[in-house]
Amino acid sequence: MTTSTGHGEKQTRLRETAIAALLETNTITAAAKQTGIAEKSLRNWLKEPDFVGEYRDARRALVTQATDRLAKSCREAVDTLTDIMQHSENDAPRVTAARAILDYAYKAVEIEDLTARLERLEGLLNPK
Repeated sequence: MTTSTGHGEKQTRLRETAIAALLETNTITAAAKQTGIAEKSLRNWLKEPDFVGEYRDARRALVTQATDRLAKSCREAVDTLTDIMQHSENDAPRVTAARAILDYAYKAVEIEDLTARLERLEGLLNPK
C-alpha cells in the first residue's frame, strides 16, 4: 500500500494544524499566524461545513478530556470537603475549589446527558 504525499495531504495537515491553533489561541488572527496561513484563508475555512464540523469535533474532544479530568477530581474534592468539615479552621480557598470541581463535574454530566438525549431525538426525527 502506498501513501500519497501530494497537495491534498499537505492541505489536510495544514487544516488540522489550523484547528489545533484555533483551540490553543484566543483569536482567529493568532491562530492564522501560528499556523502560517493568511487570516482570510482561515476565515474562509471557517465558512466550510466540513472544516467547521472537524473544528467542532476537536472542541468536543477537548471538552470531553476536561470533563474526564473533572470526574477524576471529584473523589479528591469530596475528600477535601470531608476533611474540612471534620477539621475546620480556615480552609475557605480549598472549599471553594472543591465546590467548583463538583459543580463543574455535575454540569458536565448534565450537559452530556442532554446532548445524548438530543442526538437520539434528532435521530428519530431525521432517520438516515
